[in-house]
Formats: sequence, C-alpha cells, structure tokens
Amino acid sequence: MQQSQPISNPRAPALARKPRIALFSGNYNCLPDGANQALNRLVAFLESDGFAVRVYSPVVPYPAFEPAGELVGVRSIPFPGRGEYRVAVGLPAETRRDLDAFAPDIVHVSAPDPLGRAAQRYAADRRIPIVASLHTRFETYFEFYGLGFVRGMIERYLQRFYRRCDLVFAPNRPMAEMLVDDGVDPARIAIWSRGVDRQKFDPARRSLAWRAAHGIADSDLAVLFFGRLVREKGIADFAATLARAALPNVRPVVVGEGPAHGEFARCLPGAVFTGHLSGNALGEAVASADVLLNPSATEAFGNVNLEAMAAGLAVISADAPSGRALIEPGRTGLLVAPGDIDGYAAALTTLADNKAFRTRLGQAAREESARYDWDAASADVAAGYFEVIRPKPAKAAISRRRRQGLSAA
Repeated sequence: MQQSQPISNPRAPALARKPRIALFSGNYNCLPDGANQALNRLVAFLESDGFAVRVYSPVVPYPAFEPAGELVGVRSIPFPGRGEYRVAVGLPAETRRDLDAFAPDIVHVSAPDPLGRAAQRYAADRRIPIVASLHTRFETYFEFYGLGFVRGMIERYLQRFYRRCDLVFAPNRPMAEMLVDDGVDPARIAIWSRGVDRQKFDPARRSLAWRAAHGIADSDLAVLFFGRLVREKGIADFAATLARAALPNVRPVVVGEGPAHGEFARCLPGAVFTGHLSGNALGEAVASADVLLNPSATEAFGNVNLEAMAAGLAVISADAPSGRALIEPGRTGLLVAPGDIDGYAAALTTLADNKAFRTRLGQAAREESARYDWDAASADVAAGYFEVIRPKPAKAAISRRRRQGLSAA
C-alpha cells in the first residue's frame, strides 16, 4: 500500500478524561442487522469503560431490540420503497441544540447517509474531530434494483465522505486497502474488527430434534441462508445455485426475514423458512444446518460467515473482501467468485459428496472463530478515539506505525 504523510489535527485537544462521543447511526435499533448489533455492543462497552456516549438516530415505534446507551431520536421519513428503513434528511434544530448541550469531543458517523453528512458538517464547523466506521458496501446495492447506472456517482460521493474524516474504521484489511485505493490516507485508517458469541453459536447446539421438527432428516444436507431477506444479500444466486446443483436430499433452510420473503419463497419450494430468530433459538437453528451458502458480496465484514464458522458449519462464501478476510480457502471454508453460479454449485456438490471434508472445514472454522472477540474489537475503537485527540507528536508516531502495518498487509 502507498505511503503518505501522517495527519496532524491541531483542532483536537488533549483531554484529562475520556472523550465524549456523539455517535450517528442510520437506524441504531430499528432493524436487527449486523451493523446495528456491532454499534450497540460498542456503545455498551464504551459506557462500561467510563465513556460518555450519546447516540443520534431515527427511531421507530416498535424497535428490533432495546438500545444500548442513551438514544436521541432524530426526525426521519420512510425510505422510498423500503419502508422498514428510516432516513433523517438532515440535522434538525432540536438535534443541534441537544448536540451543543452534550458538547462532544468526537463525532462518530456510522453511515454515509444525509444524517451522517450533516453530522460531518456540524463537526467541521465546530472543529470537532470526525471518526467514521464502514459497515456495508452501499455502492453495490443499486444494481439489484435496476439502478446500476448510479454506481459511479455513489462511489465518488463515498470517496469524498470518507476523505473528510480524521479517522476511518475499516472492518478488515481488504476493506482498508479499498479505502486507500479510493484516496483515503492510510494514516487515517484503523481496523475495527468484530466479535462472535461462541456460546450462542456453538456446534454443541446442533439438534436432531430441531431438524426433525422442520422435516429435515439426519441424512439430508441442510443448506443455510442466513440474514436479511433482501436482494442485495444474494437471494437470487442462492436459489440459482441449488437449482444448478440439483442435488438429492438437499433442504434449504432460511433464517431471517425481510421484504423479499415472498420473492425468495417462490424460488425455493420446499424450503424451511424460520423467520427472524434471536438468542439461543438462533444458535440452535444455525448449528443444526450443515453448510452455509453466502453468495452476498455487499457486506464489509460478513457477520453471518463468522457466526456460521463459530457454529462449526462448512461455509461457502462469495470471494469478496469480507469473505477473504475471514476464510482461508480449503481450510476454514470455500470461496467462489461473486455471481459464479457454476462455481457455487460445484462447491456445494463437493461438500455434499465428501462429509469428511465438510467436517474438517467446520472444525477448523470453529477454531478460527476464537480469534474474534467483541471486547477486544471495541477496545480498538476506544484506542482510535484517543488517537484523534492526541497532541500532534504522539499522534504522528502512531500514524507512522499504522501506515507501516497497513503497508505490510
């Protein structure tokens, strides 16, 4: 990766206390997706460690879960065509007054939406350091809805958005390298990985009784789709792969819910649809499958891959940055080029025909998952916060070390 000069941030004062964080989210607890769960875990960690955190986000009458920390609702409208999402079109006067009263030392934006951009402008006007975290590849979404022609415009907007930040948290090194390719200074990039609950996602939760209750015989190959039921998660490729492979005794198992449920169900006759699950019920369902087939290339991290790995499943994933960061091909899973239906079908056939290989992949994946810890990941974010408010000399030395680390990746 290219070298660059370390940044200096004369507007960031040294503090004798832990910084006050204003965190902006697109839908902090409206939906139970991986990005929201990571942000809630981060806030819970920070508050337990003595940070003052206030979260600004659209809210809904019936949220997916109770929020961690203090949540301040921001006026919003339903996203056109996807009413489950809310969009705050700016930073209303009442929100600005609340921010002024809170007096944040750092503004953290977690989505490049209008609220995130307004928060950037607020911070820039007041010379408050701006931190961003990258959670998903928004630029990839539009082609799934016949809007691929806007991708270039969206990519240019995202490049400008992240270049404006004093620090950008990428979820893994491949995504950090993509940010550098987009013109973000390596000295402004840090890694915020993710964790996994290895007690909830555990091979020991595999249940023949659960399988039998859903009409899945022990001899069947239960192929799991796990996540929000939306087009950008690869539902068309999942269905096409099973049709192309045409394997006997295969049962698709779909864990999740979303607006594309009907579309997906029409493509998968005979599939088991569990709806949204959480807690131990989710862990049992995942561990009771045999293979995770995840053809989505839109994630920045790939939480479902990691959770399936922890549950001891053999994983077939899109060979996207998120997949490459987690999976060593042939040892902890299999990678297939995004959109390569023949490749996915061949990988699935290999695992169906070779149970011993499938078992070895699952065991190695389970072991690999032990490397991912939520508290350690959150502590990296806390360290990044301190970095952006350090005096210039200490900050420059840390920036050089980070730049060297990214260059070696």
